[in-house]
Amino acid sequence: MGFFRRLFGGGPSAPQDRFVTYYVRPKRCDEIVPVRIDQNNDPSLTDEGGYFVRKVARGERCPFPAELTVSYDSSRRPVEIAVKDGEQISEAAYEEWLASR
Repeated sequence: MGFFRRLFGGGPSAPQDRFVTYYVRPKRCDEIVPVRIDQNNDPSLTDEGGYFVRKVARGERCPFPAELTVSYDSSRRPVEIAVKDGEQISEAAYEEWLASR
């Protein structure tokens, strides 16, 4: 019975630390794009035994995409965060940008 309750809802909800949000500003754009990663489902296994996630961030008004790559160790702890064609922004800077819009 507990199986069906968890399957169809009613079981414990997902832990809040399961999802991590990174903030990316694509090159040549003023817009900041939030990128949400599900640490349980998004990582792919590497040949070395670790994991990685690669996501493309594209804003609503910005035609230029940025690529976020997060590398994890075998315990799924972040080891390296890289942004190609953009930069990583702090959550405080994102909140400030939202307030200025």
